[in-house]
Amino acid sequence: MNNPVINLAVPGVRGLEPYQPGKPIEELEREYGVSGAIKLASNENSLGPSPRALAAARDALSDIHRYPDGNGFVLKSALARKHGIKPECITLGNGSNDILEFLARAFVQPENEVVFSEHAFAVYPIVTRAVGAKAVVTKAKNWGHDLTAMRAAVNTRTRLIFIANPNNPTGTWLKADELEEFLRAMSAHVLVAVDEAYFEYVEEREYPNTIAWTAKYPNLVTTRTFSKAYGLAGLRVGYGISSPAIADILNRVRQPFNVNSVALAAATAALEDDAHVTRAVRTNRDGMRQLIDAFKEWGLEYVPSAGNFVCVDFKRPAGPVYEALLRQGVIVRPVANYGMPNHLRVTVGLPDENERFIKALEKVMRTEV
Repeated sequence: MNNPVINLAVPGVRGLEPYQPGKPIEELEREYGVSGAIKLASNENSLGPSPRALAAARDALSDIHRYPDGNGFVLKSALARKHGIKPECITLGNGSNDILEFLARAFVQPENEVVFSEHAFAVYPIVTRAVGAKAVVTKAKNWGHDLTAMRAAVNTRTRLIFIANPNNPTGTWLKADELEEFLRAMSAHVLVAVDEAYFEYVEEREYPNTIAWTAKYPNLVTTRTFSKAYGLAGLRVGYGISSPAIADILNRVRQPFNVNSVALAAATAALEDDAHVTRAVRTNRDGMRQLIDAFKEWGLEYVPSAGNFVCVDFKRPAGPVYEALLRQGVIVRPVANYGMPNHLRVTVGLPDENERFIKALEKVMRTEV
């Protein structure tokens, strides 16, 4: 039966499918009749948030009858100190996804084009099509961004380029020299958004800190989040760093009070707890090794990752493997919607969670699903 309401939607939205998040634990246990399930599907920090962040969140609850600070003065000041920038370079978002949407809404018109890579974050095509613009998807290189192909895709209609570094879902990353060369060659009419949601996890020496390039490249926007290494995914708070001119435009489309008061308080406290982030990174490093050792033992190929997740290749449709893991109470992420039907993405968990996944996968592989 045709739904006439769909005809009322703007053209770009009509063809969109709703974003599908990872399956919640409660839903799995209800559907499959299992208990004690674990979730390694959404790249969350299994270590959890800083105790300082939790304490700050609890204290903020006493004032939730008040609207939050719409300008986020305290959090912006803390971010400015940490990154050595001016507060007017900062745009706060309800997660860093908010900043990605602001960029499309503020700078992209239907006659424009937005460039991003194959196998890149699902939000890029969503925000592009929602504003009616044309998505130009370039072929990946070794599962990651091919900057040569992306540069070749730029024309007079191009207004925005999304680059995820590290990339989700593949975990691939770009080195500082190649990314800076790309920025140097970019036309002034094109904004380049570098999505660094997993920045804190990266331990590669040649990986760039693009916030340090803000003053050099006026068309550069860097986005980061408190959802990953800081363990605040449930509070939804992220930010963008750019020239004051870009930030001014983004703040014109930002909704009032888009970051709630509990999130502002928790993020500010989390930012001050470097020791907790260090523990999260160490836990991730050890857990990544735990997973990779198992994949190597079984002869499974995987995509080397600089994030807190890894994509493993089963050389056949991975859907049955995913379903079999669900029946054992282990949630990972199928990535067929990213053009990777033979892969599953596995978030690095705590040691016992990783071991639970390894044993479950070993059982699945023995039964030749």
